[in-house]
Amino acid sequence: MAARDEQFKQRFEMLDQRLDNIDSIVTNLVERVMRQPVTIELVCPKCDNVIQIMLTSSTKTGGKRTNSV
Repeated sequence: MAARDEQFKQRFEMLDQRLDNIDSIVTNLVERVMRQPVTIELVCPKCDNVIQIMLTSSTKTGGKRTNSV
């Protein structure tokens, strides 16, 4: 029983670490998009066409934020 609990704990910690890594990647991507456009190029596996996706933002960063209550 203790071995199963330990295995569950290890798997849960691995999942938590992976989610933290995904969060970091998404956060960095969003911060970059806020500063400059990002272009993602994908190749369709069926027709080999290149698909370009451009992410841009019209919001300025670094300004003072206010929270409404």
